[in-house]
Parts: sequence; C-alpha cells; structure tokens
Amino acid sequence: MALAATFLGNARSRLLPASIPFRFFGAAVAFHLLAWLALLAGAAAAPSFAGGLGLPLAALHLVTLGVLVMTAIGASLQLLPVATRQAVGSPRAMAALWWCYVPGVALLTTAMALAQPWLLAAGAAVVVLALIGYALLLARNLLAAKGMALVVVHGWAALASLGVLLVSGLSLAADYHGHGIIDRASALGLHVAFAGYGFMALLVLGFSYILIPMFALSESPAQRPAWASVAAAVSALVLAAMAAFGTQPAALWPAAIGLGLAALGVHVALMVRAQRSGMRPKLGRPFVLVRIGWAGLAASLMAALALALDARFARLASLFGVLLIGALLSLLLGMLSRIVPFLASMHAAGGKRGPPLPSALTAERPLAVHFGCHLTALALLLAAVAFDSAGLAQAAGAVGAAGALAFARFFMLACQRMQAVPALVPPPVATRRV
Repeated sequence: MALAATFLGNARSRLLPASIPFRFFGAAVAFHLLAWLALLAGAAAAPSFAGGLGLPLAALHLVTLGVLVMTAIGASLQLLPVATRQAVGSPRAMAALWWCYVPGVALLTTAMALAQPWLLAAGAAVVVLALIGYALLLARNLLAAKGMALVVVHGWAALASLGVLLVSGLSLAADYHGHGIIDRASALGLHVAFAGYGFMALLVLGFSYILIPMFALSESPAQRPAWASVAAAVSALVLAAMAAFGTQPAALWPAAIGLGLAALGVHVALMVRAQRSGMRPKLGRPFVLVRIGWAGLAASLMAALALALDARFARLASLFGVLLIGALLSLLLGMLSRIVPFLASMHAAGGKRGPPLPSALTAERPLAVHFGCHLTALALLLAAVAFDSAGLAQAAGAVGAAGALAFARFFMLACQRMQAVPALVPPPVATRRV
C-alpha cells in the first residue's frame, strides 16, 4: 500500500503531456492490427516459417518492433521519471523519437513483406537511429536515478540488451547484402535471446515491480528474492551470449535456459503473492492475459531447451517463436489495458468530484471481445504450427485482426473520455431584458 501511494504521488507531479505516451500507444495499436493482417495475407508460409524475407517475417517484426518495443518506449518514457525521480528528456525530443521510429518500422516491415533487401537496409538504418536515440534518453535517466534501485538495475540490463539487439539486427540486415559483421547463426541466436528475453522481458519484469503492487494496492515485493531473480536473468543472458558465439553451446544453452526459468519462476511467485495480498486482488481480464504471458514465457523456454537438445520436431523453431512472441504480446496487452485508463484518468479534466476513476474510462465490452479473440487466435496459430495448416494460420490472422480492432476501439474510447471536459460551472441562467 505504501508503494502504491508513493508511486501515485510521484506520478501526478511528473506527468508528461498526454500526447507523448499516447502517441506511442496509438502507434502500437495500429501496428497490432497490421501484424494480424500480415499473418492473414502470408498464412501459406507461416506454419513452417524459420526465417527469410516475406510476409511472415513482416508480421513478426510488426509485433516485435511495432507493438512490443513501441509500447515499451511509451511506457518507459512515463514510468521511468517516476521510478528514478529524474526526467527522461524534453517532450520535444520524445516527439522527435516517435517521428523517426514509427516511419522506420513501417519502412522496415514493408521491405520485409516485399522482399526488398535495399529497402530493408534503409528501414533498418532508420529504426536503429531511433533506438539509439531512445537508448541515450534511457541512459541519461538511469545515470541520474535517485530511487527504486531494483527497477534501475532492470533498466540497465535492458539497455545493454538493446545494444546487443541493435548490433545483431544490423548484422542480419547487412547479411542479405553479403556484409554481415557477425556469423549469421551467432547473430540470430543473439538477436532472439537479447530481443525477447533481454530487452523486452527485463523491461516488463522491472516495471512489474511498480505496476502490479500499484494496481493490486499491495506492499512492494520482498527485495532479496527480487534481486536474486534479476541476477539469474542477467547471468542467463551472459551464458546465452557465450553459447551463441560457439563457446560450449551444448552445455551453456541448457544452463542459460535453466537460469532463465529460475529467474522467471521467482519473479512470478513474487508478483502472485503481491496481487493476492493486496487490497484489490482481483484485477480482471487484463491480468488473466498477464498470467497467460508468464505461462507462455515458461513454455517458450521449454521449447528453447528442446531446440538446444536437438529434439526431433520439424517445426519446433516455429513453435518456439509463436510461444515467445505470443507470451510477450499477451503480457504487454494485459498491462496496456490497465496503463491506458490509469494514465487517462490522471490527464482527464476533473469535475466537481475530481478526476474520473480509471474504471470510468475503461470500455469493458471491447476488452472482452479482444480477450476472447486474442486467446482464440493464439490457440489457432499454435495448432497451425503443430499440424502445418495454412487454413488454421489464416483463421488465426482473421480472428486476431478482429481482436485488434476491438482493442483499438477500447483505446479510442479511453482517449475520447480523457479529452471530454466536464461542466465545472453551471451555465448562466438567461435573464429577460426589460
């Protein structure tokens, strides 16, 4: 309860203009729909996808760069100033970051869909430039941090992972022109490990130590096991990097995966305990998605272990990708379903009784539709991989797109309700002229 009160007090004094985080969230909502549509269009190649240019690769990066990283940037720009008690940067710099990153993602994913290597190189350069700008903002904030050391350490680890992600991603893009700076297999291993489990997972885990106790109105989790969790996660990434470069991969990949599972298990136990012990333990459908995301991350690590042990399943790599991306997408959308109304309530104009509650700004019906469509689409996509079925992949894309439209409706209604100005003063009574 003390953490929630402190966070809310700090948040109100360090709010960015609503246009900053909401423009990133809005772009993520749009790319979410485009990702499912790209899957629908490329359904024939999706079930056995294991790399290469085309619509499946475009759909993958519409999710990773367009939804996951876009949401992470928007959330961190608002949450980090509260956690560290330091400004991230000027609103003008953050707006410029958006204007660079969004067109870059659009260009990069279009090049992937059209299988145009030179256009891909241009898009990759713009995206890398934008993410370097974000990394500089993040580093500036973390260097001057004055609070929440656990969140700050997760931030530094995510920032280091972002550096590895950018170098490996550039190498993979340059490899299409024969100029990769890292061996392709090593670059791919680094890219997957440090994008999914490094940058994205560490940011989500770090901010969860703020968000879940705040939403559940509970005390902050025990510090010692939380530090053990992040230490295990960082150690896992170090071992993964060594394995990717060919140092005892048969031993180090399973060891890295084991440490990752341990880190995730401790974190989830702390979060479940915080939720159950809070004054508001029932957090609705969004946190069902969060729990599904946790389970999906664990399942993806088990699939990664099967890959490391050379298990015999023709589409195991595709299954691993669906589990990892589906887990992260579920986690982020679940969190975003709570973050959007919360921030909207803090930015909304107050009436006679003060600003509206987040629940008053939450459109539950679109969220319910999205919840059902999202889970159905993920189940269909997993079945499509298991049975190598283009028809099931096509159905997954269609249902996922319907869910994305419902989520867009939820987001637009929250924005509309945030901007609605209540009548603070009754209108003047007309007087009759004598």
